[in-house]
This record gives sequence, structure tokens and C-alpha cells, in this order.
Amino acid sequence: MLDLSYDAPAPKVIAGAQNDWELVIGLEVHAQVSSKAKLFSGASTEFGAEPNSNVAFVDAGMPGMLPVINEGCVALAVKTGLGLNAQINLVSAFDRKNYFYPDLPQGYQISQLYHPIVGEGEVLVEMGNGTARTVRIERIHLEQDAGKSIHDMDPNMSFVDLNRTGVALMEIVSRPDIRGPEEAAAYVLKLRQILRYLGTCDGNMQNGNLRADVNVSICKPGDYEKYQETQDFSHLGTRCEIKNMNSMRFIQMAIDVEARRQIALIEDGKEVVQETRLYDPDKNETRSMRSKEEAHDYRYFPDPDLLPLEIEQGWVDDIKASLPELPDQKKARFISDFGLSDYDASVLTAEVANATYFEKVAEGRDGKLAANWVINELFGRLKKEDHTIEDSPVSADQLGELIGLIKSGDISGKIAKEVFEIAYTTGRNPAEIVETEGMKQVTDTGAIEAAVDEIIAANPAQVEKAQANPKLVGWFVGQVMKATGGKANPAAVNQIVSAKLGL
Repeated sequence: MLDLSYDAPAPKVIAGAQNDWELVIGLEVHAQVSSKAKLFSGASTEFGAEPNSNVAFVDAGMPGMLPVINEGCVALAVKTGLGLNAQINLVSAFDRKNYFYPDLPQGYQISQLYHPIVGEGEVLVEMGNGTARTVRIERIHLEQDAGKSIHDMDPNMSFVDLNRTGVALMEIVSRPDIRGPEEAAAYVLKLRQILRYLGTCDGNMQNGNLRADVNVSICKPGDYEKYQETQDFSHLGTRCEIKNMNSMRFIQMAIDVEARRQIALIEDGKEVVQETRLYDPDKNETRSMRSKEEAHDYRYFPDPDLLPLEIEQGWVDDIKASLPELPDQKKARFISDFGLSDYDASVLTAEVANATYFEKVAEGRDGKLAANWVINELFGRLKKEDHTIEDSPVSADQLGELIGLIKSGDISGKIAKEVFEIAYTTGRNPAEIVETEGMKQVTDTGAIEAAVDEIIAANPAQVEKAQANPKLVGWFVGQVMKATGGKANPAAVNQIVSAKLGL
């Protein structure tokens, strides 16, 4: 059974500190909505297009251009909320967040501060040691993404690409429930997995389609429990936000180095200043970007060009009815239906494409054997050649056919690996390979007996040793398998050898 508490004891952090300190972490994950059009315009969201080619007049901030809400983006935000067991708000509203960036031509961002479309939810994060932590979601709101400023194309000028401007983002805000770097990375990984299962965000961190702002603070042992009792954030210490993290590894490294920085400041009698910081992986340090603004600094007010967004419960119910089987549900079913271990089920459900492939392989067959072949043979080979499951030269039907040949006794496990290699490199079907290459397992007891008799007659000394020590019977089995090119049925060989030796 998993320990599902979110307030499990947090480890003391930072070796070498004068005192014991605990980490408190909250994340704001920005997930790009899997929509072909932007949040308030029909401009394309295609990645890698020519700079400034996917820009509508609204995105460019042209005078008199009015935003029009993309219903598909709203539906995907609702679907995400339902997938995170969150409250769906039937009435939400958009606000203007006022600040100037050269890659945001409007001079403000349309977001949802006061009335987000999704309320409180939760994410179950498995920590790999038999425990799981429930990280609470505070809210999910829709907002526009900004464009991209490019500073390395000219020594004297910066360039602006507005292709991302206006792309729909879901900002998924967690409570400060995360207690360490590894847990933070595990949370983002689990959130990414759920989004990909739902199909609401592709989770591509390399392209910036999923990135996280990490809020880090430190507190003394016992202060976190006080926060839980009172919900008074002053117990958690001053937080600093590390912006735009798009790597699980860098998230962990940034949290660790920022915690060390804060501890060093406090133990040196100084104060931590609330601010936004950037992480430099080359120097493994965070550096100040700007002072951390509060909501009032942005002069939020309801967007006058957009009416409050009202949705019907029936529409939400229809979206809920269309939800796919999510990772935790699928994992539990794999364990129950196929008798898999917790580890194997976790590996197979990590990506929805992997789970779909496995389920097709295992349909009507030995689930444990199917899992072993998919995880160890197929995944191992794909990783070695830097392929994904979608690129696999061996289809699920072909691997299922191979497993069927093993279970029927037509081939041994050793021969199966040879068949798999041929299938992987040529695309041929396993049954055809076994037939044309003469690889079918020998089950004729007469032929096996003849091979056993020949080995026994040629090795009288080994016969005496085996009769004195039955454990040495394996030597004879090995010799027979070698003599038959690995085609003899191992169980039949073992039985006949034991009988011949009088064991």
C-alpha cells in the first residue's frame, strides 16, 4: 500500500549548514494548449515557422482589433481540470495584466487572476520508494503567451519573433506542498504524463511547450506544520521564483543551489529578498532578474473587450464522459489484469503510446511474458538506437506473434531472441522466420533421446559425477541443447536426461 500523505516528514537539507532547514516549494507550470489556433485569434500555433509569420492583427496589438475566445482552448482547459480532479468554474473572467515587454505588442497580457476557469485539484506523485505524495493544485487559468526576444543575432540589436504571442497557455499553480528537488521533478513529470494522456498539451519541454516557474523558500523544522495549521505563509520564509525551467534535471539543480543561497544569507545574518531569478546551468547558480512583483503591481482589471465566460454543466459533463483512462487508472488495471509488478506497470504506463503498444501485445496472451519482452527486449533496443515506440520496426502484432510461439513451445526463449533480431532488422513476421529458417523447437522425444544417449556415451566420467551430485545434470542439458542448435525443448531434455541418469 502507498502512503498517500502530503505532509510526510521532510528531510533536512543542505549539508554543511549551521542549522537544520527544510525546503518548501511551489510550482507554476505553464502548459501550452494543444490547439492549432491561438487563444484569441485564428493565427497558427505551428512550431518552427518563419519568424513573425503566424501573427494576426490581434496578436500584433493593432488598434481596434478585438479578441475572440477560442472555444477549443476552453474545452481543453476544462478537460485538464477534470483530469486533475479539480473544480470546474462555470463562470470565469479574463483580466488585463499590465506590463511592458517588447515581445507583447498589446502592452498587457490577457489572463485570469480573480476568476480562473479551474479551481482546486490534486496530483498524486509517486516517489519510487513505496510512498506517494498528494500535491494540491490551487488553480488553473488560461492566459496568452508572449513572443520571443532574440539577442544573439546582432551585437547591436535585438530581434523580436511574435509567433508565440497569443498562444494559449494553461498556468497550473500548485500549493507549497513540495518538499524537495526530487519531488519537484517527479511532480512536473507526473503532471506532464497526465497532460499527454489527456491530449491537452504535448509536454514538449525542449520547444518550451511545458515550462515551470519554481518558487523556493526555506523554513526551520516544525514551521511547515505551523503553516498547515494556520495557512499563514509567513511561517514558510521569503520565497524567490526561478523562471522558465524546462528540464527536470535543471529544476532539481536550481532548487538545490537556490536553497543553499538562501540558507547562506540567513545564517550570515542577512535577509532573503523576494525576487524573480534565473538559473544558469553552466555556472550552477541563480542570479537576480527583477524584484518580485505582487498582483497590485500589474494593475489587474477586468478586460473590457471580453465578457465573463459562462459554460454549462452539461457541456462539462460531456467532456468528463470523454476522458481517457488516465495513468494511475491504467497502471492499477495492468497490475490487476496482467499480474504485473508495480515497477513494470509504471514503466509500461509512463507514456500512453507505450501502454497502447503493450496492451495490444498482451491481448489474449501471457501478460507477464509480454511485459518482459516489451520492457527488456523492445524498449532496450529502441533506447540503444534512439528510437521511440512509434518508430519501432517490430509491430505490436509481430511481437505478440513471437510471444505466442514461445508459449506454444514452437521456439525456446533463446531462439526467440534470434527471431526478434531478424524481425527487428528485416521487418519479417516471426512465424515466417521460424518456418523458413528452420528454427522450430524440437519436441520429438525420440530425436532428443538419441542426442542424450550420444552425450552420455561420450562422457562416462561426467555421468558418475552427475549421479553423485544431481545438480550437475545441467551440464548434460547444456550439451544436448548445444548439439541440437538450441532447438530442443529444454523441459523435455531435462526430463529425459534425469531419467537416463537414474536421478
